[in-house]
Amino acid sequence: MTRKEAVRGLKDLSEPTLARIELGELNFRRNIGNLRTLLKRYGVTDEALVDRLIALNREGPSEEWLAPYRSFMPTGMPTYVGLEAEAAGITAYHPTVVYGLLQTEAYARALLEAQRPVDDTTSEFVDRHVELRMERKRRVLDGDAPARLRLVLGEAALRVPVGAAEVMRGQYEEVLRFARRDIVSVRILPFTHHGYRAPHDFTILDLGELPSRVQADSAWGSVSTSDKPRDVDRFTRRFAAMESAALGTEESIAYLETCLETSLETCPQTYPRTCPEARREAGSAAGGVGLVRDGG
Repeated sequence: MTRKEAVRGLKDLSEPTLARIELGELNFRRNIGNLRTLLKRYGVTDEALVDRLIALNREGPSEEWLAPYRSFMPTGMPTYVGLEAEAAGITAYHPTVVYGLLQTEAYARALLEAQRPVDDTTSEFVDRHVELRMERKRRVLDGDAPARLRLVLGEAALRVPVGAAEVMRGQYEEVLRFARRDIVSVRILPFTHHGYRAPHDFTILDLGELPSRVQADSAWGSVSTSDKPRDVDRFTRRFAAMESAALGTEESIAYLETCLETSLETCPQTYPRTCPEARREAGSAAGGVGLVRDGG
């Protein structure tokens, strides 16, 4: 069904408006009737699911809080941020930097500032993205009903310096703060693992009664998502393979504590190889790709 066919006869709903709704830039808060009609036209007949979708539309994040950031967000990101805020659980992997929702303000700023000369961005771009990331963390992980989080981090995410030493120390403390929560699992995939290792970051959102959705960034900075079962299953298998090879939860916490206690020039005793060797392997494992990605 085309957008033109979908909106035919609907009051206050045009093709461009529907396109903006699909991109997560608008919602049906002003006209729930249009949402009901569209769902019927799309073949959604399960009344319980219809009621759930209407409730999500009413309860979802308002447009107002995203307004200051919208012009700085890449294609697809408004949709993803809206879904992220509704997730009951999040499964995520990043090979080279700390996962975005666990980043401190100082770490996120240092990461984005390092990218400025390459990506030709402005100081306002950096400020808005740091603010947005901190607000997403507050809403998703530090709210009254935080999402469950299962995270695998490549060892490079913790060993490659971002910013000054105090920035890294603060970041280790923040990851530890979350890793010690009952509903959070943080696992470290060491350099010494020689099995499967995904070269790019990805996130899987558990949306409860709705289909799960997988998210991955493109090389051009846009945010791509899919709820196709085949895609979700493929990334779920990838995560499971890496999680099974990663350090256990308690081992990972001990590793993070060692990172906090030691300087960046001294690798933890758990992996007694020199940092230059470890960093060369980290670059190889990442295939030279994704080293400037900012963790979402």
